[in-house]
Amino acid sequence: MERKKIAVVTGASSGLGREFVRLIDQKLKSVDEIWVVARRKDRLEELAKEGTIPLVSFVWDLEKDDWIEKLEQILEEKQPRVKMLVNCAGFGKIGDCEEVPVKEAVGMIDVNCRALTAMTNLMLPYMAENSRIIQLASAAAFLPQPRFAVYAATKSYVLSFSRALNEELKGRGIAVTAVCPGPVRTEFFGIAEETGEVALYKKLFLANPVKVVKKAFRDSLRRRSVSVYGGTMNGFYWLCKLLPHSWLLRFL
Repeated sequence: MERKKIAVVTGASSGLGREFVRLIDQKLKSVDEIWVVARRKDRLEELAKEGTIPLVSFVWDLEKDDWIEKLEQILEEKQPRVKMLVNCAGFGKIGDCEEVPVKEAVGMIDVNCRALTAMTNLMLPYMAENSRIIQLASAAAFLPQPRFAVYAATKSYVLSFSRALNEELKGRGIAVTAVCPGPVRTEFFGIAEETGEVALYKKLFLANPVKVVKKAFRDSLRRRSVSVYGGTMNGFYWLCKLLPHSWLLRFL
């Protein structure tokens, strides 16, 4: 059986995930298929009409557990060669911890951390030298975020996990990049504001999703462990490294 070369993108139905699928279709012509994972079937069907590389769709809710065993069986049967994994699935909810419903708070952990870890671990045995992993973290990972506490904590996990994994996989020639954008012009804030209002200063720095994805893709090819888009967010990154968090939290 011929082993197909594939790219895998979660959260592919919208936002950065969708842009990654489009960019992979343009730039990664060596792959035979792009496996896309999302909850919205209609969005994936629309996306499949755009590109030239065949899309294989998995309509799964990563907040649940039933997909893990299914994917394990599919991988064992198909034995693909995973050239790139992009974990974009995730969501955030704004508000004080006691204001965010427990189901939503735990759901952020399930999707942003648990599902990302499971997807990564499932794909690793099928990745060879020069493969790439791109994990969507956030600039929120650099500093605790009052009224965004759980989300920021999940993204700190993604950043830490990705950097450690990048070191572990150097011997196999696999590079892991944590993408840490600031606010991006996607559907994210519409969902986040169901439980609270986004601070005005964050809305002033909304980045273009296409540009964020292009930089992340370049940084991944260059084997950079962290990808931060834009001068403002790079400044914030270094500020969080140099100054005590207790000082910075006064301004949030």
